[in-house]
Amino acid sequence: MAAVSSSPSLAHLPLLGIPRNSRLSAITLIRSSSSSSSSSSSPSIMEEQQRKRVVVCGGGVIGVCTAYFLAKKGAAVTLIEKSTVACAASGKAGGFLAFDWCDGGALSKLARASFNLHRSLAEELDGPRSYGYRPLDSISLTIDEEQQRQSAGSTRSNPAIPSWVDRPCRNPRTIGTTATTAQVHPQLFTRTLLSAAVDKHGVEVVIGKLESVEVEGSRVVSVALQGGRVIEAAAVVLTLGPWSSKLPLLSSLFRVSGLKAHSIVLEPKDPEAISPHALFLSYYHSSHGVKPMDPEVYPRPTGEVYICGMSAEAEVPDDPESIVGDPESIQTLKRVAGNVSSHLMEGEARVKAEQACILPCTDDGVPIIGEVPGVKGCYVATGHSCWGILNGPATGAAMAELVLDGCASIVDLAVFSPSRFVGGRRR
Repeated sequence: MAAVSSSPSLAHLPLLGIPRNSRLSAITLIRSSSSSSSSSSSPSIMEEQQRKRVVVCGGGVIGVCTAYFLAKKGAAVTLIEKSTVACAASGKAGGFLAFDWCDGGALSKLARASFNLHRSLAEELDGPRSYGYRPLDSISLTIDEEQQRQSAGSTRSNPAIPSWVDRPCRNPRTIGTTATTAQVHPQLFTRTLLSAAVDKHGVEVVIGKLESVEVEGSRVVSVALQGGRVIEAAAVVLTLGPWSSKLPLLSSLFRVSGLKAHSIVLEPKDPEAISPHALFLSYYHSSHGVKPMDPEVYPRPTGEVYICGMSAEAEVPDDPESIVGDPESIQTLKRVAGNVSSHLMEGEARVKAEQACILPCTDDGVPIIGEVPGVKGCYVATGHSCWGILNGPATGAAMAELVLDGCASIVDLAVFSPSRFVGGRRR
């Protein structure tokens, strides 16, 4: 049976130095009917009245990063999430970070800025202990099931291949080093950042479903939640991921489609044997013809090994927690795991999670970040596809600048503007 979450159990948290009384999950308990407690660091009533009130809709990594940087710059922020924080792709992604893998395209400057912001945030929030931030080497490998059956050779004699990758493979190549690639546990990262936003900067978290964005005279004035609650706002930021397609205000301007990506999380019996190397495979499956699959394998400091792949376009359901993996795709990932390493074979590793998530994709492959055309004070950030965890921090920082200062300085957002879709054509 598919598991619904890959969040580490409390037994794993000490490996990262996270206290058992950590507030990482406590923030998800805040409800729309609750009131926040006061503290000595809370702003005065006068300061509160002077702060720009911003509502961020969507509790994934993009929304949380946006809320964090908005609040850090002085905004009074309410974050709305209809389910639980980081329950969808932000909790089930791989958490791989790359400095220069987006070079040559529209994402280049965004990705570089965000990679560096991840490093800064890890220093600020004790990322190695709090959410498994660590630099690591990245290697590409070719695995051919047919050749494995014909070969009895070992890979241990090749120093370019990590010792735990002990099943036959070929063509090892270093494609990232500790200077250019890193990782986080995405769910822990998202929740740690939100915990800091709540504790240090007064962000309010509301669990409720967004029904509509209220506009008067071409300017946003509030958001309405299911059940009748209305939250007034000087600005609204829509970070809805693939659920952007469910909101007419956005779907009338552009299309955000869903890509269903599968993953499994394994707990090997001997996690100390697994070195920090991210693997990017060209995998020839005997039943998939001549074109290879491209699964990825990420060991984590929690002792887990995350394996992903098997993606296909899919409908976006209303409930993010209803998304489960397709049995055939999950079985294929287990087969990949066993053909990478004996440590990951059935019987040698416990299957902790079998899961899937929906990635938000745009028609031109470029995220949509900017003010919604025709609606002053309403902003959108979506469509980050498989690079959402990487690009979350710079997207959030840029959105905070755009909302509060009128323009972004950390990265030029012109290429990401939703205005490129106005008139039914890309500008």
